[in-house]
Amino acid sequence: MTGKRWLALCLVLLMLAATGWVVLQLWPWLRLPLSAGADHRIDGRAAWHGRLMVVSWSLMLPLGVLAARYFKITPRQPWPAVLDNKCWWRIHLWLQVGGSLIGVLGLLLVLPLSSRQASLAQWHALGGWLVMLCACIQLVSGFLRGSKGGPASEQMHGDHYLMTAHRVRFERLHKGIGWLALLLALLTTLAGLVMVDAPRWIVLLIGLWWAGLFVVGLLLQRAGRCIDTYQAIWGPDPVHPGNRRPPIGWRVRRLSGDRLPPQP
Repeated sequence: MTGKRWLALCLVLLMLAATGWVVLQLWPWLRLPLSAGADHRIDGRAAWHGRLMVVSWSLMLPLGVLAARYFKITPRQPWPAVLDNKCWWRIHLWLQVGGSLIGVLGLLLVLPLSSRQASLAQWHALGGWLVMLCACIQLVSGFLRGSKGGPASEQMHGDHYLMTAHRVRFERLHKGIGWLALLLALLTTLAGLVMVDAPRWIVLLIGLWWAGLFVVGLLLQRAGRCIDTYQAIWGPDPVHPGNRRPPIGWRVRRLSGDRLPPQP
């Protein structure tokens, strides 16, 4: 191990030790509920609902979005010599489907509690139903995205390869609802934490996690990792019809054949 790596390791260990010391000093304050009450009690079903929804909405679904947006071309992939790397697709698919199923399970746990709701709980429930509706639309639209096509497929003239009107509508709907679902998930999670008067350390941990996701996404975006799906699959040659139209989505990049994607 080189001197720079030893120095980096020592700095990381020092930061971890300092963080641990700060947490220990603040633990009496961190363990209190948001209201600073002496005790925090919550129905068992509601507690498991919260845990499952955090895993679903704050962990799996955002990571699936990051994989789909920034890793269509993986860091060590020799693009455009190697095309259509499906690693991002498998990660995105399993995280989104798995996260949605966990979300359904969390929803089922609190259905018997839905009759006794205060004002904030009603807003939380509305947000939760909207997030689940977005998840259902995403899953259904995935099955209706149209055919793929392309030179490597049995059928050349697919919706995706030709970028038909059907495929364009799908991409706009899928990406738009995906961002909306993330925003609703964050707001609904925060409302739920306030509603149950969660311990401060949980609120802080979830807040730091979402902030970390935002920073990682911002860094990957600034590094130019958000690359057009069409180019990731078929390359930059203008002979492919989808390369002759603008990419779909906010800040999606197109690359030339002699320009490799940047490393994260």
